[in-house]
Amino acid sequence: MGLDQEIKAGPEIRSNGYSMSVGELISIYRDGDLDIHPEFQRFYRWSEEQKSRFVESILLGIPIPSIFVSQREDGVWDVIDGLQRLSTIFQLIGDLKDPDGEKYPMLTLKATKYLPSLEGRKWDDDDPDVSIGGANRLKIRRAKMDVKIILGESGESRKHEMFQRLNAGGERLSEQELRNAIMVMVNPDAFRWIENLSQDGNFQSCITLSDRMLRERYDMELATRFLTLRTLPENELRRIGDIGEFLTDEIVRFARSPKYKDAKASEERAFRDAFARLARSLGDKSFKKYDAANGRHAGGFLISAFEPIALGVGFNCENYGVDDVAEAIEKESKRLWSNPDFLRNSGMDVSASTRMSANIPLGRRAFALCE
Repeated sequence: MGLDQEIKAGPEIRSNGYSMSVGELISIYRDGDLDIHPEFQRFYRWSEEQKSRFVESILLGIPIPSIFVSQREDGVWDVIDGLQRLSTIFQLIGDLKDPDGEKYPMLTLKATKYLPSLEGRKWDDDDPDVSIGGANRLKIRRAKMDVKIILGESGESRKHEMFQRLNAGGERLSEQELRNAIMVMVNPDAFRWIENLSQDGNFQSCITLSDRMLRERYDMELATRFLTLRTLPENELRRIGDIGEFLTDEIVRFARSPKYKDAKASEERAFRDAFARLARSLGDKSFKKYDAANGRHAGGFLISAFEPIALGVGFNCENYGVDDVAEAIEKESKRLWSNPDFLRNSGMDVSASTRMSANIPLGRRAFALCE
């Protein structure tokens, strides 16, 4: 198939566009017809300075980038791109709500490069030294934003794909935060379930991540890897290309599945059992490099260790029964670091797909009996 044919056969996105005032968007949000998904505030990371610079841009008449929304069957607009800009506006006027429906405190602005007098100002206050003033409130309300509306007939999957593409660049969201946002759109219960799993005490004690990795929700990515890769057939492991796309596609497929509610009970049981056993046997050394010469673990968390060890124990834990196999797990884990196949497929120059297709099956075999 040639390029022209591929373009014709590609997905069709149907859309409309409007120029709307900030005041109109505020009214739509207040009426419940604009859904920014309160859960998305978990991924809302603009600093007070960034929010203030955005307000400065509006006051100076700098054009605001387009907002992308998707129109649901009930007519409500789901925000696809523009969360941080809209959230800043709604917090500025004191209307932004958290996941529990409670309002965030009204935004207190910071001094900016061109408007240092914004320091300490608020949208509405009886004190003229604090208020941004009626004329400036009117200027913000009248500011125009270009709204691109993805129509419902484009399909639910198209909405999620556009969300992913529009939010994948810059310093916006980490891959997992983006994946979380898509899960919130697809199945909020699935998002909350995986988030709850990622807070399991045994799991957290084993992974020992940095503060930055935790802020970017890498713990949830590891939980997602466990859920999607634990029982994946070896021939499918070999077909994995981009791991980020694979994780998104698989966890969305799982969240959409009619069997989701039935499957999550057994998956949660395997997850909690596997990390309870790892916590007893290795604890915070579970996924750190083992130096046989010195007889100790060292360094930080390694994904190359997580894949064969966590997934190997997870694949086999149902066969362990009530037996305490902590010593056997520790022995097999240490032995892994002298396995030439594992070492050869764990180097920095080895692609993720090659590493996983080799080391996950290796881990399944290594932790099969734990004798």
